[in-house]
Amino acid sequence: MSNEERVERKLAAILSADVQGYSRLMGADEEGTLQALTACRAVIDPLIQQYHGRIVGTAGDSVLAEFASVVDAVRCAVEIQQQLRAKNAPLPAGQRMAFRIGINLGDVMVEGEQIYGDGVNIAARLESLAEAGGICLSGTVYDQVETKLALNYEYLGEQTVKNIVRPVRVYKVMIEVSSPLVGEGQGEGAAGKAGSSEFGVRSSQAEAALPLPDKPSIAVLPFVNMSSDPEQEYFSDGITEDLITDLSRLSGLFVIARNSTFTYKGKAVKVEEVGRELGVRYVLEGSVRKVGNRVRITAQLVEAATSHHLWAERYDRELTDIFALQDGIVQKIVGALAVKLTKGEQESLERLPTGSIEAYDFFLRGQEYYYRSTKEANAQARQMWEAAIELDPNFAGAYAWIGLSYCLDWAAQWSPSPETLQQGLAAVQKAIALDDALSVAHSALGRFYLFTKQHDLAVLEGERAIALNPSDAEAHANLASTVNFGGRAREALGLVEKAMRLNPRYPAFYLYVLGQALRLLRRAEEAIATQKRALARSPDFLVSHVALAVMYSESGREQEARAEAAEVLRIYPHFSLERWRQGIPFKDPVAVERVVTALRKAGLN
Repeated sequence: MSNEERVERKLAAILSADVQGYSRLMGADEEGTLQALTACRAVIDPLIQQYHGRIVGTAGDSVLAEFASVVDAVRCAVEIQQQLRAKNAPLPAGQRMAFRIGINLGDVMVEGEQIYGDGVNIAARLESLAEAGGICLSGTVYDQVETKLALNYEYLGEQTVKNIVRPVRVYKVMIEVSSPLVGEGQGEGAAGKAGSSEFGVRSSQAEAALPLPDKPSIAVLPFVNMSSDPEQEYFSDGITEDLITDLSRLSGLFVIARNSTFTYKGKAVKVEEVGRELGVRYVLEGSVRKVGNRVRITAQLVEAATSHHLWAERYDRELTDIFALQDGIVQKIVGALAVKLTKGEQESLERLPTGSIEAYDFFLRGQEYYYRSTKEANAQARQMWEAAIELDPNFAGAYAWIGLSYCLDWAAQWSPSPETLQQGLAAVQKAIALDDALSVAHSALGRFYLFTKQHDLAVLEGERAIALNPSDAEAHANLASTVNFGGRAREALGLVEKAMRLNPRYPAFYLYVLGQALRLLRRAEEAIATQKRALARSPDFLVSHVALAVMYSESGREQEARAEAAEVLRIYPHFSLERWRQGIPFKDPVAVERVVTALRKAGLN
């Protein structure tokens, strides 16, 4: 066996930290600096342990730690900086000890207790790019945490760093000051806007409250995992998502999307701030403890404006009762808010997703993988759902999410083959055959019909999904995209605006759809600005770069069009204009040719 084969490797989140100006501090006061460093380490070391990290090495003022979870690594870094900032506040400026932190997610080599390799080196280079008291993330870290943490980020561009061959995408974490909640709301949260603090994060008081809907409105915060095993996080997240889905089906409620509520995960939040930031009257929060074959769930419904508890309950049941338990929570909420259910809504709440608890467990694990939004995790998610189906061949939800995974494979260009579409289409059709009231399956089917240019069927399925789940933000955004390609841009505007209201911390895709509608309505400058906003949130979002190349070319801005074309090729080196033409799902062939002509003019072929 070769030496290379004996090297142990693993994927890890690496945190690298050091003190800004440490040599200067030592030169001025060695003993005082050493005492201050010891005091800072008394803050840093326990936090690393608290967030399930391991200190790998310390030398002088530096700290190197590894985490199994990149989310934990970023949470730890933010809390370190917040606590150190509070510790520094009463000290004279010349005596303050400020750490810089860099975090990377990468492959490392393991030798005993030490780790080595480019993954570690990049973290160290990111640390050197960070400001005093700041945090810099690599693009691989940002891609994982963007929608999982209630933080804002500033894209610093691609940086060339010492001894690393390829440039590294770098993001600055905009560390909050006065409030534990940092939301995107309807804006971009960039530093320097009115209401921003000196650290570039807008204060909660500066954010405009969203108007309340004309029906009872609710946000379900991520239920806290109270199990001793952090690996059970998928279960508490899954319970939360199921409650959101069940409530979203009720036409008498306005329910905020998972993407927005999960940005509060792991945060000590005040319900009145959640209510104002998400524009809801009520907040549901709770916890889950799963031990063996028993599960304990606590839940409380709170009126956001007053913090008045409308209802609270603790359930301690056998795991086999989990579906009845969830139904009981939903029924309590319905009663507390005096929501009238239709006969179909009552029946949908009583319908069990599966008779197998083991299959349900695989299903929840699959969702956890899916939301990581990587090619590898998407494939692992599909394996989980396939395992669920082996245990319960009639598990409609598992088939629907398998269809979603193929849809993501196609949309992200991870597997842009006809077979991907065929397999996804077959999965969602099977789901609907088993349960025609499954909105997620109808929404996914609408996407597959759009990808195969069956526009009328795509619209029908999108409308069916919204009828079944009126608070489904993704269904609204997907239908907006569908009607855009069908030439109904004005209708798309209303749909995507509704999606944004249901999901106030919406992803770049929503802005892409909005930008496309504005282009079709000949509002070019607004469309360009909107696609730029999409890229501010997701710099490598391919379709927005393509859209900008088209619009710059159409506007005669040749240099900018070619710059966007270069970005397209950087992100997707195998780009083929002919293959792109075949995939553009406009109903009108003339609209397709306009796009192709503009892209060719921008230098793509």
